[in-house]
Amino acid sequence: MIASLRRIWGLMYRHIALYRRSWPRLLELAYWPTLQMCIWGFTASFFAGRIGASAGAMAFSTLLAGVLLWEVALRSQMGVAMSFLEEIWSRNLGHVFVSPLRPMEMVAALIGMSVLRIIAGVVPAILLAWALYAFNLFSLGLMLIPFSINLMVMGWSIALAVVSLILRHGAGAEALAWSVLFGLTPFSAVFYPVAVLPMALRPVALAMPSAHVFEGMREAMATGAFAWDHLLWACGLNVFWGIAATLLFNRQFQAARERGALLTIGE
Repeated sequence: MIASLRRIWGLMYRHIALYRRSWPRLLELAYWPTLQMCIWGFTASFFAGRIGASAGAMAFSTLLAGVLLWEVALRSQMGVAMSFLEEIWSRNLGHVFVSPLRPMEMVAALIGMSVLRIIAGVVPAILLAWALYAFNLFSLGLMLIPFSINLMVMGWSIALAVVSLILRHGAGAEALAWSVLFGLTPFSAVFYPVAVLPMALRPVALAMPSAHVFEGMREAMATGAFAWDHLLWACGLNVFWGIAATLLFNRQFQAARERGALLTIGE
């Protein structure tokens, strides 16, 4: 157990050292979450000023909470996928697996880096939302914790699927690392309820944990009650998609190792 933790920490430290020596990398972590928060914050302020005070305040809070929580999912997915791509771009993937590091230990290290990237990227945006708009995301209370965890787990599952596609298709699939979750935004009900979607697309949205998280967030903000039904749906769907993504990753990793792609991927 201790040896496994040391191997996980060793790979994490390799990535931490990259950020410690590069301020542009650190700046990039907070750049997009902060930019998104500013754009949507000003947009929300504009619309809130043109509708009733009560409805405007609710719309403003709901929109900013959605933006900040969606950044949790985006940063979690990109944190895993981009850290994996760092190993490919530096031609280090083959060296990593010459060591005793196991595939699931690598995944654990990438998830650990994802958590650190979330903290470095989303926390400044949360603080700026409080400074610019007097919006405190932590006013959501205890429900913020399970909702955030579900969004992180969803991001990790999607990242594992993306990594699997990179292992299978090589450099041609690298663009998926920063595009897949953006493509799922319309179905995640981040800024509007699932009921707004066409009837044919609602089952797609309800099959995603994120839609239940944001439906539950809006319900809780409107009524003050904890949305247990949406939380349970999000947890159940995360378990299902997490298992599916893990099985896909294991299959593609074994296939890549058998055909020697771990040494040639990215070339």
